[in-house]
Amino acid sequence: MIAGEASGDLHGAGVVRELKKRNPSMEIFGIGGDKMQKEGMTLTYHVREMSFMGFIEVVKHLPLIRSVERTLEQLLLLKKPDVVVLIDYPGFNLRFAGIAKKHGIKVAYYISPQVWAWKKGRVKKMHGLIDKMLVVFPFEVPIYEKENVPVQFVGHPLVEEMQDGMTQTQFSKRYELDPEKKFIAVVPGSRKQEIENLFSVMVRSAVALAQDEKDVVVAVAPDLPMELYTINLPPDARVKFIRHATHEVMKYAEFAFVTSGTATLETACVGTPMIVVYKTSAITYWIARLVVKIKNISLVNIVAGRTIVPEMIQSDVTVESLTAEARMIINSPERYNGIKNELNIVRQKLGGIGASANVAEAILAL
Repeated sequence: MIAGEASGDLHGAGVVRELKKRNPSMEIFGIGGDKMQKEGMTLTYHVREMSFMGFIEVVKHLPLIRSVERTLEQLLLLKKPDVVVLIDYPGFNLRFAGIAKKHGIKVAYYISPQVWAWKKGRVKKMHGLIDKMLVVFPFEVPIYEKENVPVQFVGHPLVEEMQDGMTQTQFSKRYELDPEKKFIAVVPGSRKQEIENLFSVMVRSAVALAQDEKDVVVAVAPDLPMELYTINLPPDARVKFIRHATHEVMKYAEFAFVTSGTATLETACVGTPMIVVYKTSAITYWIARLVVKIKNISLVNIVAGRTIVPEMIQSDVTVESLTAEARMIINSPERYNGIKNELNIVRQKLGGIGASANVAEAILAL
């Protein structure tokens, strides 16, 4: 199994658990993180050694990447695994699929590269490389069927990962919140650049929206230092910082400002109306618009197939714009409840609980 980043470790852990449940003596090894290791996988490399972001970072680490590929290829020859399971991480994993097939080993791919957004031509290259593409969005199925790549919709792991958690009473008590008082959530992402680019305007918008009548709660990424938030916090802004309870922050908020990414889908799963926020450098945005061929940028709207929550991008990311848009939603019960209903439909599209079990069964079938 190869998962190259933290999200892959989380989703892969469920698969390891389900495989071990079905066959406790099964040997599972490769690249993963603490969560996959905890479920019984032997780590050849840890995800923290492989988490590179951006073109420059990848180039800088090319010698390490090549060394990892060579080591894993030697393991294929030595151990002769029945199946190689690749989880997301397409830059590395699509190359490694070719290496595995060269040695006659079956390949399952869980969580498809986002070919629907860019590089659709990659799907053609997967024909003959991937024995089973296990996708988490139903709209991905026809994309692979068109190129005769064996594909199965397994459901999205987020649906099951968000089942566990604290009740509102437990959450309010642990973090000293008034359970009777509504709060506005700020979910600014898990990357340093996102906090630097977006946190200040998001939290100022939330404070303006709350107007001392409601609390403002910030979901803090587990791996980022608190100083990154406090240095970007406006003076006199009264907010509550909460770490290790992001799903509860999303779930119990009246409304949320959310940075574009998986967090929008997580917020959709709990049915909280939101505004999706995104801002990057002008040149990066310009390049993205050239290569990305879809209307919406947020996963929640992409899954819905249309715009159901507002997307505030680039120059639209101002306190005035965010606050005005949020007020229009909160002050209109019809629109507010309409968004909640649409988000419930999005959650249903992601399938029920059981993605990890479906993936395990598909792997065993191979």
